[in-house]
Amino acid sequence: MKLKNIKEIKAKIIIKTGLHIGGSSDTIKIGGIDNPVIKNPLTNEPYIPGSSLKGKIRSLIEWSSGKVNDGKPLDYTKQEEEIVKKIVKLFGNGATIKDEKIAKEIGPTRVSFSDCSLLNKDKLLEKNALTEDKVEVTIDRVKGTVGGGGPRHMERVPAGAEFDFSVSLLEFEGDEDLEAILAFGMKLLEMTNLGGNGSRGYGKIEFVDIKGLDSKFLDNGKLKSYEELKKLAGF
Repeated sequence: MKLKNIKEIKAKIIIKTGLHIGGSSDTIKIGGIDNPVIKNPLTNEPYIPGSSLKGKIRSLIEWSSGKVNDGKPLDYTKQEEEIVKKIVKLFGNGATIKDEKIAKEIGPTRVSFSDCSLLNKDKLLEKNALTEDKVEVTIDRVKGTVGGGGPRHMERVPAGAEFDFSVSLLEFEGDEDLEAILAFGMKLLEMTNLGGNGSRGYGKIEFVDIKGLDSKFLDNGKLKSYEELKKLAGF
């Protein structure tokens, strides 16, 4: 197995609707935020963890493969199928491979997602809007009124925020289809949501100014259509 190249794929992530990727708070203040977003502890600025991007993109690709059966990441040692092999080469096997032959066949995880830092901090600060407080309520199904228990305060990164995006892709001999699968996964993420509460409209994003991906996956710096990328990825 020979490493041929390391690709650096970069882009800008545009937040289209409020994004909530949960953080933690040591104290809960009366009238304060119940569910804060994750922030850099040194700058107090929101960021997007690389693990959130990798986990969601991998999950969407696995569902698209039709091979999900037990809720766990796909494991080539249990499902020795070609599409499973490609997915675990790209994202990791999800289990320690004890069989030396299979371990050599799979090799190291190909993608490495970086945490995404905020790009347009100054613009957001002009509006005092690094984050926003989204108040959520429960509706009484019979009366059609706000239910009991009081409002819930969700902190979100506001629509219009921009983050950098960077992923490294190792290219070994025989890895020809893996970049296509990654591009397809990015498109699946655009079409669904990132973070929590997607069914309520949270977390719509878009990749723009994409650099490093093969041009056959792109149209003016953006990802091609779902149908085109699905075909190129072999799904």
